[in-house]
Amino acid sequence: MNVEGNLIKNRQKIVNTFNNYFSSIAKNINSTHTNLSNYKPHDTTPLHYLFQSFKAPFPNINLKSSLTKDVENVIKSLKPKNAYGYDGISTKLLKISSAFIISPLTYIRNKSISLGILQDHLKYAVVKPIFKKGDRSNITNYRPISILSSFSKVFEKIMHKQLQDHLNKFRIIAEE
Repeated sequence: MNVEGNLIKNRQKIVNTFNNYFSSIAKNINSTHTNLSNYKPHDTTPLHYLFQSFKAPFPNINLKSSLTKDVENVIKSLKPKNAYGYDGISTKLLKISSAFIISPLTYIRNKSISLGILQDHLKYAVVKPIFKKGDRSNITNYRPISILSSFSKVFEKIMHKQLQDHLNKFRIIAEE
């Protein structure tokens, strides 16, 4: 890997370089967003339009417990892939073993919602650099992808459905 004109061959240094590069991208994106504390009520910016459009508060979302049928449907909807996250469990294996783990998964998901805590191990992802185009030794020619655990995917899909239903029910997001 070519970093600032130096050819790096040590795998650990390459991994650290990718980590630093991918982390810096997120920091740069975050620093370029508009600071809401600078908002002025008489602005004519798009941000002003949004504030004016949403004067009334929206109803809070009430997260619901899941039924085993909900978890089963999500598992069935997953593509049976052999790729796996840090836990070594692919969606293919999850689908095969679903009859034996749906009840415990449902319990864990519901307990997580009732306590308002997402277990740390469900937040882990394996981040891999994927080559886009150009010079393979140039780190800027790679993009990160996150490979989540299969269990995280199940919980995220359930949460996504509840959030989407809430947004649609109260017409929070414009059709445009």
